[in-house]
Amino acid sequence: MEHRTTLEIIAPSVDEAIDKGLGELGVEESQVEVEVLDQGGGGLFGIGGRQARVKLTLKSAAQAAGLPRDQRQPIKLSAAEAENLVSITKATVAELLEHMGVRAGVEVQMGEPDDQEAPVPVLVDIKGGDLSILIGRHAETLNALQLITRLIVGKEVGYAAHIVIDVEGYRKRREEGLRELARKMAKQAVSTGRRQSLEPMSPAERRIIHMELRHSSEVTTESTGEEPRRKVTIVPKQI
Repeated sequence: MEHRTTLEIIAPSVDEAIDKGLGELGVEESQVEVEVLDQGGGGLFGIGGRQARVKLTLKSAAQAAGLPRDQRQPIKLSAAEAENLVSITKATVAELLEHMGVRAGVEVQMGEPDDQEAPVPVLVDIKGGDLSILIGRHAETLNALQLITRLIVGKEVGYAAHIVIDVEGYRKRREEGLRELARKMAKQAVSTGRRQSLEPMSPAERRIIHMELRHSSEVTTESTGEEPRRKVTIVPKQI
């Protein structure tokens, strides 16, 4: 029997749904199979439109973890389940750091979901001295650590836990910078009437741009290119 981890995502556009799913899984597009379940539609004059729906299936890495097909983290966990998830996550990250020869503290807590349909994220913050080695270029090392942790913990608890790992608040600072960049480039797109393409980003970072501008009445966003050079383009609505 084939074992895979799958994730269904609903968003205003197919691109945004894919990027949102990749962000939640913490992987690149090359690591998943993408199935568009519903292209969505704008409706008449933008009223009554359907949102896009896509299904992402994690490839071999998830198979190696031995997780049952379609077994995602429950949207709601009991207090005991949450405590167990936090405990296993903390122990897993601490052991991985030990194997990497990194001395650092590990703090783990349950966070707040993006919406009512999303599982509660498990927030991990690694604290210590100079931990830049854990971040790497474009957060590649940090994302790899996050993916490995998700797979190990997922196999232990029996579902694909939504774990987000940060190092000394790096992701939070990066997110704030990306949101500011999104707003700045959106204004530039509107003032020039031209598309604005951002630098290549990871799925999680592209998702931040999409989410920041999703309710804009002046611009839309789309993802273009192939991994690892996939980027977000901000498009004025008058084009």
